[in-house]
Amino acid sequence: MADQETNTPSRKPPAAVIATALCGALLLLLHTLGGFFLLNALLTESEGPWDSDVTSTTRLMAALSVGTELLAGGITAAFISLGRLRRWWYAIPTALVLVAIVRMVFAPAP
Repeated sequence: MADQETNTPSRKPPAAVIATALCGALLLLLHTLGGFFLLNALLTESEGPWDSDVTSTTRLMAALSVGTELLAGGITAAFISLGRLRRWWYAIPTALVLVAIVRMVFAPAP
């Protein structure tokens, strides 16, 4: 019995757990910022036919969201290649970029 190996799951060292948590925290901060820009783009409404700035404001907010999420997507790719995060982290920037692009295309006309 003493010669048999036990099949206990290997535990990550504490430094690896902290590094993974910091990677996730950085990405969540970037996604929050991108989500803020996207929410502003989605909630911007025209006040009437005289409001000509609404289209440029909506497109600007959506473009800021796309830029932030592309940065987050690049950082996500780096963290995934290092083995710190799983592949499902790609879903967040992908979804936010798609919604922002749709909002830029269907921005309200003045």
